[in-house]
Amino acid sequence: MPDRAARPEGCGHHTIAPRSGTAFTLDKGQFLVVTDPEGEQVADLLAYRRDDLDEVISSGRTLDYASRIYLTTGDPIYSNRSNVLLRIIADTVGRHDFLLTPCSADTFRIIYGDADPHRGCFGNLAAALAAFGIPPDRIPTAFNIFMNVTVDGRTGDLKVEPPLSRAGDAIVFEAMADLVIGLTACSALQSNNYAFKPIRYEVVPAGRWPPSA
Repeated sequence: MPDRAARPEGCGHHTIAPRSGTAFTLDKGQFLVVTDPEGEQVADLLAYRRDDLDEVISSGRTLDYASRIYLTTGDPIYSNRSNVLLRIIADTVGRHDFLLTPCSADTFRIIYGDADPHRGCFGNLAAALAAFGIPPDRIPTAFNIFMNVTVDGRTGDLKVEPPLSRAGDAIVFEAMADLVIGLTACSALQSNNYAFKPIRYEVVPAGRWPPSA
């Protein structure tokens, strides 16, 4: 698992403000480290193949091939064309969600009854990904980092519980292709134990993981 104190030399940290999002490129072989700096904060992750934006991570294919819903160290994240776009290589939490869609204005209107809803992770991702020519209708189910969704084995009921992540917990992905990444600090109250906090990320050059002690 990643050492919470270890940080590769020469790699800057980026902070995503609460209830916002960003998009950036990730080259094949590079590593993406996503950290929860304060604890109990979810981050929605999307990855598109840069040379063909119609290829994107797929919840259905990934969970089908894994035969389980909770992914962690060693697990690949497949695309809609059954290619591996990302691989989880380190994880200090071990509980993330790949079932629920990014929260949106509709989420807040339908589930929470908000009359003037926030645009949510969906809106934040759409705004950030527009610069790469990715329209809103091409946003699929995200990999919801640190999100803690439980499933009742008898009824199938889903319940969103507080994230298990503590301050400094992190997950590390290796890019298996040249990618466009969308990443948020989640906007849904229930997902983040009713507090909005930032998410931190860094891109580590190929061959630079794990960092030296």
